[in-house]
Amino acid sequence: MYYNGVYHLLYQYNPKGAVWGNIVWAHSVSTDLINWIALEPAIFPSKVFDQYGCWSGSATVLPGNKPVILYTGIIDKNNTQVQNYAVPANLSDPYLREWVKPDDNPLIVATAGVNKTAFRDPTTAWLGPDGHYRILVGGRRKNRGVAFLYRSKDFKKWAKAKHAIHTSAGTGNWECPDFFPVTKQGTNGLDTSVLGQNVKHVMKVSLDATRFEYYTLGQYYPQFDVYVPDNTSADNWKGLRYDYGNFYASKSFFDPSKNRRILWGWANESDSTDDDVKKGWAGIQLIPRTITLDPNGRQLLQWPVQELNTLRGNNVHLNKQLLKSGDLVEVTGITPAQADVEVTFSFPSLDKAEPFDPSWRNLDAQDVCSKRGSFVEGGLGPFGLATLASADLKEYTPVFFRIFKDADKHVVLMCSDATTSSLKDKLYTPSFAGFVDVDLTDKKLSLRSLIDHSVVESFGAGGKTCISSRVYPTIAVSDEAHLYAFNNGTETVTIETLDAWSMNIAKMN
Repeated sequence: MYYNGVYHLLYQYNPKGAVWGNIVWAHSVSTDLINWIALEPAIFPSKVFDQYGCWSGSATVLPGNKPVILYTGIIDKNNTQVQNYAVPANLSDPYLREWVKPDDNPLIVATAGVNKTAFRDPTTAWLGPDGHYRILVGGRRKNRGVAFLYRSKDFKKWAKAKHAIHTSAGTGNWECPDFFPVTKQGTNGLDTSVLGQNVKHVMKVSLDATRFEYYTLGQYYPQFDVYVPDNTSADNWKGLRYDYGNFYASKSFFDPSKNRRILWGWANESDSTDDDVKKGWAGIQLIPRTITLDPNGRQLLQWPVQELNTLRGNNVHLNKQLLKSGDLVEVTGITPAQADVEVTFSFPSLDKAEPFDPSWRNLDAQDVCSKRGSFVEGGLGPFGLATLASADLKEYTPVFFRIFKDADKHVVLMCSDATTSSLKDKLYTPSFAGFVDVDLTDKKLSLRSLIDHSVVESFGAGGKTCISSRVYPTIAVSDEAHLYAFNNGTETVTIETLDAWSMNIAKMN
């Protein structure tokens, strides 16, 4: 949340080790979303209503500029989940270091028809036209994902709505639900309570069964407290995703200081638990992103917050650089292990786009990428960036595009392929990928990649498709890392412009 000039990040954390367990709400603060100060934990198990765990939740700033946290508490060894609240002990403390959990907790308990062991992660509240607050709590009925809706006039007494705001069959338990408005006009973010004709709503859920998230865009009817997704994307695990890589348990919030909605995502490790224990830590927050509605109305756009640019150092610029079939061009003069790269590729024609196999139409983009990786010569692509590369290319993480011709349209595939990222054993190295809903009239595709030692966070076509990979090179480390632009398609591709920056080190806790 943003409160009195300070950003607060509260997150699930084990202060006793690099494995899950002993979870508290750690607390870090920042004035620029980039440099962070760690404070003492804000919430930790201490009362009968959370003695077995303090799990995820959300913050809401109530009238009078009073923040309140809603969170899930575990009350017994049977994993019974309830919804609690906490408030700052001292509103005059600029960092809100201490939080109090009043004794009238819990606020919400599972009633008949609600699975009390799958009942968690309350959302930020919004205020309805009737003056009542509303929140969602994630859950499931058998294998159907559910977002339960609760209403309250005073933020203390909560009543469950007769019907869930939305459900979807076959999606399993919904964790970390998020529900918020986006404007159909312009790029400003909206406060969570905004309603109106020029507004769409976003419903995002994190799927416990698959460990990834999906979202839909649709219409919220406040008079009925019902959300109806548009028919432009699937309302299941095959639906739109914020990020097609290592990205989970995300949360957005409205930043009133800059009128924007900011999205946070968490990336787990992809190495072994033993490796995590040796490192002494596990899990990272990715770079915060602004989130807006694509002008096409069918999806969201994401982009790193503008404050990230303050870390940019030395710059290298290329333009009008031809990449013929098999070409590999090194980008020098920066620190490739810690860099920000923006590149726009162009191509003279779509004629060489390879046929899209009809049997792939039921596959995930990730499956297609695993069949048509960066090594496999195509017509138009693969072309892109080889990040965290060793000089001999024994290790590299390629982020690239391939363009296919389907029956009546072109299909753009974006991949971040970790299969060649490391010589180390026992790593999770998938071919992360997503399709890109982009107009190719101008015959251009853009890519931005944030490279930071063990993470490559990429934004395709201005943030239409995003992929974050966790990788662990053994050779391409620090000064031994290289960055290349490449083209393994038969069609010549041009680097219209490429800008790469060495990135300075942020202050992190």
